[in-house]
Amino acid sequence: MAEKKERIVRFTANDLEEMRSRGEVGSDWKRAARQGVPDGSDPDDALNAVSPDWVMTEMPLPRPKTHASIRIDADVLEWFKSQGRGYQTRINAVLRQYYEHHREP
Repeated sequence: MAEKKERIVRFTANDLEEMRSRGEVGSDWKRAARQGVPDGSDPDDALNAVSPDWVMTEMPLPRPKTHASIRIDADVLEWFKSQGRGYQTRINAVLRQYYEHHREP
């Protein structure tokens, strides 16, 4: 049976199979897999370059941390917190990406 918490809905594998057999699942994953990645020629694709590429920031391997008290704009902190648990680790990952991008070799 579907389990709902906030906006997250979870189904068991059996639930999904039953939904598929009843025709209630509208996702066509095979068709989606055949479609290519947008090349940016269509303005609706909205492929804007982001530099540095925060989207590709990887979560770092655990390292020793130092306690620090920093001031962050309230809206920035709230945005990170809205992403859920681990927001401090994500802030650290963004800072690390910036550091790696700008440090001298």
